Amino acid sequence: MTLESQTYAASGAPSDEAPAGPEQPQAQPAGHRSKRRGPLQLLRKIWLPIVILLVIAVAAFGVFRLHGVFGKTETTRPGSGLANDTKPFNPKTVVYEIYGPPGAVATINYLDLDAQPQIVRDVTLPWSLTLTTTAPAASANIVAQGDSDTIGCRITVNGELKDEKTNTGVNAQTFCLVKSA
Repeated sequence: MTLESQTYAASGAPSDEAPAGPEQPQAQPAGHRSKRRGPLQLLRKIWLPIVILLVIAVAAFGVFRLHGVFGKTETTRPGSGLANDTKPFNPKTVVYEIYGPPGAVATINYLDLDAQPQIVRDVTLPWSLTLTTTAPAASANIVAQGDSDTIGCRITVNGELKDEKTNTGVNAQTFCLVKSA
């Protein structure tokens, strides 16, 4: 072995491998790419973020344009004539009534005009409650059970009878319902 044909490894020990010449390309480690990048390789790397940005831009523009058509009206702009406080229109008076033999006792469950359940325990009959609202619609519901053999309920709205029921039986129970008062 001659001195010109010896190559040295990283440790400094002589190696028997022949030097790489122009006709023998040097082997590169697996997964190693050439440091030279062309425009095609750069495009392969950044095409997805570019597409995402374009989709976001088109969607934002579309929402902006459609917002002007559907979501934005002149009555919601300050000073455009929309009144912040509405004046009461046709206030409604709802009257709940439970009746039975005088001196009978009942437990009553009803919905107030905000649809919140309420309970009144052990009241003497006859019983009534008057509620007033300015809401365009309200649901009136009342259930009662007494300690007598007869009990009845009645719901009136603005003086007009909307529902009335009377039931008999041991510890009689009744209910009245007006879906839209």
